[in-house]
Amino acid sequence: MTAKFIYMTAADRDEAGRIAETLVEERLIACANILGAMESVYRWEGKVTRGNEVAVILKTRDDLVDSVIARAADLHSYDCPCLVVLDVAGGHAPFLDWISAETGG
Repeated sequence: MTAKFIYMTAADRDEAGRIAETLVEERLIACANILGAMESVYRWEGKVTRGNEVAVILKTRDDLVDSVIARAADLHSYDCPCLVVLDVAGGHAPFLDWISAETGG
């Protein structure tokens, strides 16, 4: 089993929590870390914009990545949500086994 982390941003803690809980309930992820509030600066529709967001790290298996991204995008309020995959090169074997077990692997 190869673990993957998916970095996601959300509009606020409520949205992050709702998406994370759904993905855990559906066994697409083992867990999510909802990080603190942050300010984002980005270009959207031709102008530079600032906004508050929350960062989230979703933990899953390699073979579930496409399903996690599709489901998270479906649940998300953004037209173009940030959902990017981060490779996990290694780690504490019992933790990696737990990710696999919690996602039905």
